[in-house]
Amino acid sequence: MSKRKSKESSGANGECISQVQKILRERFCHRCATGKLFGIEHQYRHLLELLKRTIVHGESNSALIIGPRGSGKTALLNHVLKELTEMKQVRENLLEVHLNGLLQTNDKVALKEITRQLHLENVVGDKVFGSFAENLAFLLEALRKGDRTSSCPVLFILDEFDLFVHHKNQTLLYNLFDISQSAQTPVTVIGLTCRQDILELLEKRVKSRFSHRQIYLTNSFDFKQYIRIFKEQLSLPAGFPDESFAQKWNKNVQHLSEDKTVQDMLQNLFRHTKDLRSLHSLLMLAVSNVTVHHPLITASDLHEASKQSRMDSKANIVHGLSVLEICLIIAMKHLNDVYEGEPFNFQMVYNEFQKFIQRKAHCMYNFEKPVVMKAFEHLLQLELVRPIERPSVRAQREYLLMKLLLDNNQIMDALQAYPNCPTDVKQWAASSLSWL
Repeated sequence: MSKRKSKESSGANGECISQVQKILRERFCHRCATGKLFGIEHQYRHLLELLKRTIVHGESNSALIIGPRGSGKTALLNHVLKELTEMKQVRENLLEVHLNGLLQTNDKVALKEITRQLHLENVVGDKVFGSFAENLAFLLEALRKGDRTSSCPVLFILDEFDLFVHHKNQTLLYNLFDISQSAQTPVTVIGLTCRQDILELLEKRVKSRFSHRQIYLTNSFDFKQYIRIFKEQLSLPAGFPDESFAQKWNKNVQHLSEDKTVQDMLQNLFRHTKDLRSLHSLLMLAVSNVTVHHPLITASDLHEASKQSRMDSKANIVHGLSVLEICLIIAMKHLNDVYEGEPFNFQMVYNEFQKFIQRKAHCMYNFEKPVVMKAFEHLLQLELVRPIERPSVRAQREYLLMKLLLDNNQIMDALQAYPNCPTDVKQWAASSLSWL
């Protein structure tokens, strides 16, 4: 009987855990516009009012949402669209066209995508027929035939807007802004970009047709608000099926937010970047560790996730190198220190290595020059060393100028974690340069 009870309870608990992970992963991956917006309520109201005027009153308009990556531009737009689609009048009328500068690399591709998304007459299945000029004329005619009262409003969303600026003659932008200035079919063009100088990139004729509405987003919250965001992002919603588990989970999240070690770790992340996507990727790693036998996130889970997310890939490569290759990297480090970052060549590195061998002949094997050269070439393949200029046929390999792509901290951290590293090599890396 007791076995059956425990099986049932673990099954229910397992269901809870999978539900928790589903809710939080959707939140962290921005799959749907859930949760709150942080510090951008004013911008939210501004954009909502702008789009309402297009959809309800038939006003055409244009605007740019400008902010650094991770500042919430897409989240802001998704939240506004979610609220608008909850209104019956909007849900039945609004036509949305989503374009991305990374995908629609020229006006011809972009126009085909617009035609496909609007389901115009020259679309059969997924194929769009006709030349660029015909498609453009057809689209403009279709949009100009309408009027403010009877036509469906069309919302154009241009993600990575700065990439559309580089299209030939900015034809697409000119025509979209031109239609948004006229009183025919209600059209609103919303561009999302991280470039502050975006208006300077627009041609004069395009700029004159743009409404010059700009919505700026900046991550202006302080650390106290960042802790609050951490709590709200990790907490379960009120409508969670298992109420007692949700209370236990949220209480645990509250304790974590008050834990000194967790606060220190979040402080480091906050100083490094205010981008909420970094916080989300950290929390995603921590949530992945939650299981039936480990149902709540602990401080150690967050610290482990922090280590994983901030792991240095170059330092990881150093862990797999041979002792000879490590010695060459240390020789390059010393050359960088002596010549203040000036480029070096293989011969200089080899001479530095020979000095070390002569001082520590009792503990280090003196490798032949071709062997050392092979090790140096391996570092070049791993891209830990980079040639300053393209090697010519005539130039000797030993005298090609190189640059080390590791800094001193990365080298020292990698040496601390390097398994069975000889003590003399560690001392050489940490030594002052007085013996040179």
